[in-house]
Amino acid sequence: MSIQSPKKFLLKVKQSPDDFFVIHYSCQSLFDDNPGLSPRITSIAVTQFATGQAMSFSTHAIAEELHIAKDDVFAEFDRVEKELLKRFYDFVQNYRGSYWIHWNMRNLTYGFEHLEHRARTLDIANPPFIPPEQRINLNDILRSKYGKLYANHPQMPTLMDLNGGKPKDFLNGQQETEAFENGEFIKMHQSTLSKVGFFCSVMRKASKNRLITASPTIGARIDRFYEGRGVKTAGLVGMLASVGLGIAALI
Repeated sequence: MSIQSPKKFLLKVKQSPDDFFVIHYSCQSLFDDNPGLSPRITSIAVTQFATGQAMSFSTHAIAEELHIAKDDVFAEFDRVEKELLKRFYDFVQNYRGSYWIHWNMRNLTYGFEHLEHRARTLDIANPPFIPPEQRINLNDILRSKYGKLYANHPQMPTLMDLNGGKPKDFLNGQQETEAFENGEFIKMHQSTLSKVGFFCSVMRKASKNRLITASPTIGARIDRFYEGRGVKTAGLVGMLASVGLGIAALI
């Protein structure tokens, strides 16, 4: 079933939260200043929305398990990246019917196709395919619900600022490129995990009409109305309860 509309998506999230995994990944520079033909994958983070349990597929952890010293990672990158992607796709194989929530993972430059391409490049045969209808772009959902200008560009960090600020481990694209060049793979993975955590928070807030956006659209105004009404209703209920207790005490 397609759940690409905000209404269907948020309803499905409420009804079947176990069916949703939130994914993000980090990689080498996306531009032409890297020596390879396609950017290497350095980490993938996946969180099951219902439980908040995070699965990590990261360069630093796999290199350690393979007994590869930090200074030797670049020389052994094919081996490390292949094992990273193999473990990721072994995980995907167990959840073929699930929905995968992502942020602009659209194409071969950055997306599920990029992950598949790197897997095949490293001789991983037939990586499990995630059908497009099971890939949900959270950014598209937000644009449909709140309007294209729900946050100023770049929209991810701006939305973070609107909703409490950027996570402490957040890195932007340039900072991730610098971290890769310096071999700071733990820092890259922590950034990836922080973004997945933020996406989960966005889903929870949007489903409860509590996401703060810059949008003037009717969808955003409805969210604000319900949030304000919820606060007022809670206050009224509390007041009435107090009055009732007071009356009961007098009887």
